[in-house]
Amino acid sequence: MYQEPVTLSQNEKLARLRLIRTANIGPITYRQLLGRYGSAENALNALPELSKKGGRKKPLIAYSKAKAEKEIKALKDIGGHLIVCGDHAYPLPLSHIEDAPPILMALGDITLLKKKTFAIVGARNASIIGQKIAGNAATKLGKAGYVIASGLARGIDGTAHSASITTGTIAVVAGGIDVIYPREHQTLYEQIVEYGLVISEMPLGTQPIARHFPPRNRIISGLSIGVLIVEATERSGSLITARMANEQGREIFAVPGSPLDPRAKGPNSLIRDGAVLVQSTGDILEALHSLENKSISEPEYDLFDSPIIEPLAESELELARFDIKEKLSFTAVSIDEIIRLTGFSPAVVQTILLELELAGEISRHNANRVAFC
Repeated sequence: MYQEPVTLSQNEKLARLRLIRTANIGPITYRQLLGRYGSAENALNALPELSKKGGRKKPLIAYSKAKAEKEIKALKDIGGHLIVCGDHAYPLPLSHIEDAPPILMALGDITLLKKKTFAIVGARNASIIGQKIAGNAATKLGKAGYVIASGLARGIDGTAHSASITTGTIAVVAGGIDVIYPREHQTLYEQIVEYGLVISEMPLGTQPIARHFPPRNRIISGLSIGVLIVEATERSGSLITARMANEQGREIFAVPGSPLDPRAKGPNSLIRDGAVLVQSTGDILEALHSLENKSISEPEYDLFDSPIIEPLAESELELARFDIKEKLSFTAVSIDEIIRLTGFSPAVVQTILLELELAGEISRHNANRVAFC
């Protein structure tokens, strides 16, 4: 059962930052460790033994306390905030997604994270018409009480931010919150810092690279009740955002376009697959109004007050390690399938997979799948 967030101690916040910054630990592994050990501090102490059991030659060493303290000080020095999943300041809709970012770095007005949010994303090489549509939608949705989230990219993203500066906008960036990308958005970035909010799960100073953008996109959709796609090619990152929104149970909206325009292929495909066709902002508001009485589904897990999972017998785990590892390959397979084929309990399988991941032997993929690295 979902519980209200609590006020975490500074020591626990520091420990949670250390935990997610430790090598081989992603959001899902982080959540499992908290569930198993009850606190980040306990989880940190368990890492060396867990990674050793997974086959790591040298025990996994946690991100140091000194580095974490330095990171927090640097954040405070620029006027930023550390927001930890499980604390009051963390946005509730985002906490409900399976791979919720354990920490957010924030610069600007963090009260925006408590308001209704709607995402607008689209092509970087947007047409004049596309930018006009995005700007009008952002303006009208802002006046209707929605904070606009986007990715601070060129084109549609930048237009959506610019149109919602005065009503509330959140820029989710792929690098550090102190890194302006693209550089041409320096003035817009400064305006958002002053009147809106810039957030990221990445450390300060991180330069955005290609692999950072899909994880960034899940935050954009996770914050929002719905996502509007305005122009996107078939390989656009906006379609990744739409896919993630669908997986998170968010409403997807799309603006149709000419079949002759490559930028219309993405939205047209989304509409064909069930997205809400948008001819005006009224179409969005009408759909959102029907969603107002529907709350986002409660998470099946709880990061706010995690019960400690009883440890399994070592003899039971030892029996399972070889069998489970033998079933894995470099092709991702679902964890449910591993449980079915091996006959071991979910708790045993998840424990072995956790050890292997901490040892750097396996990596996690979407749709609850794992594979050798």
